[in-house]
Amino acid sequence: MVILFVLKNNKIIMGLYYRIWVDSIMRLLSKEASRKNWQLKSIATISVAMTFNFVLLMTIIQKVILNCYFYEFNLPVFSNYENYIFTLLFLYFLPCVVVNYLLIFRGKRYEKLLKKYPNYNGKLFAFYFLISLFLPVALIWIGIIFSK
Repeated sequence: MVILFVLKNNKIIMGLYYRIWVDSIMRLLSKEASRKNWQLKSIATISVAMTFNFVLLMTIIQKVILNCYFYEFNLPVFSNYENYIFTLLFLYFLPCVVVNYLLIFRGKRYEKLLKKYPNYNGKLFAFYFLISLFLPVALIWIGIIFSK
């Protein structure tokens, strides 16, 4: 059911994704200080936001739906903290960076997107970024409060 919804609304979802990217790129290009490294800044900030969303999604799937954790590194040669860092970097952040690179930067696709989608002066990107960072934190606090 979910897969059918995503496939049917793929154009809407990808359109929003590309609008957020264009808004981020245009905002960074409008500032003199970030014109030289706008690519690195844009892929880093959007990948961080996507990582928060990915972590939230996988936490819901693992803890609420399946009640087991399966998407993590658990190597005995490393401490729990090191395994946690490796999990965040390699299983959550790196896939977001790769997807963003393939969909935006490969073949300079961003040039076509900049012509196709409007600029929202950074407001759309800021909204997405803030929601991505604060929604998981708010849900964690709500879960802590109501679990007692």
